[in-house]
Amino acid sequence: MSSSRRNFLQKAAMGLAGSVAVPLIGKSSSFHSLSENSAAAKQTLQVGVAGYTFAKFDLDKSIAMMKKIGVSNLSVKEIHLPLNSSQETINAAMAKFKEAGINVYAVGVIYMKTKETVDQAFQYAKMVGVNLIVCAPNYDLIDHVEQKAKEYDMRVAIHNHGPKDPLYPSPKDVYDRIKNKDPRMGLCIDIGHTRRAGVLPEQVVKEYKDRLFELHIKDVTAGVEEGKAIEIGRGIIDFPALVKSLQKINYKGVCSIEYEKDMTDPLVGIAESIGFFKGVLAAEA
Repeated sequence: MSSSRRNFLQKAAMGLAGSVAVPLIGKSSSFHSLSENSAAAKQTLQVGVAGYTFAKFDLDKSIAMMKKIGVSNLSVKEIHLPLNSSQETINAAMAKFKEAGINVYAVGVIYMKTKETVDQAFQYAKMVGVNLIVCAPNYDLIDHVEQKAKEYDMRVAIHNHGPKDPLYPSPKDVYDRIKNKDPRMGLCIDIGHTRRAGVLPEQVVKEYKDRLFELHIKDVTAGVEEGKAIEIGRGIIDFPALVKSLQKINYKGVCSIEYEKDMTDPLVGIAESIGFFKGVLAAEA
């Protein structure tokens, strides 16, 4: 094993230990304090979780898992906070997030098939109190989405969904639709679906850096349509190269982990994925 590879693995292991293993045994441990502070000092990118990760669980159980994995940023999904929620319901949910130390920074992915859905999504985001909507609008609604983005002064990140998606298979399909639109119109690059579409995530984040608002972070088994979701670090995505690209473009958004394997029992896989990703951040700092 080369010295550079050994150094990376050692740093990744430190990030894994500090970010995942220790929160499960409690914050009173001095080892937790030392390792967490060491890793945090080196990490320049924000880590979060995409709400779809907890699609099989209710709001309270999702919050409990967020606390266990030690990540505070969340893009909330309508599974846990429906689009037609009253302000009272939203306030109650947001109070639970706040009590748990969770920062809700975005909503979505929201699928937009009618003008009414678009209007509802922007009003919903305003009620939640966020300035970023992750979405997938039909082509004929993009102009209406742009109009609402201006009206609400809110950013929109359109999400790519891989080879089978009839609208946005790859980030380029998003970019080509919004490149001449208002600067509040941007991309949420899902790196797993991007890789399945035969595109390298570390390249497209640089190509579309001026419109990159959000990232969904996952790993896949193969760079083809049939590629399956897997724990981060066990698949084919080059995470050190991705992190270097994000650092080069000075990415200011959240790297939102979206775990889609074993979704009925995901905690261990989520923890492993976050630990590996944070280890890469520490290694590449």
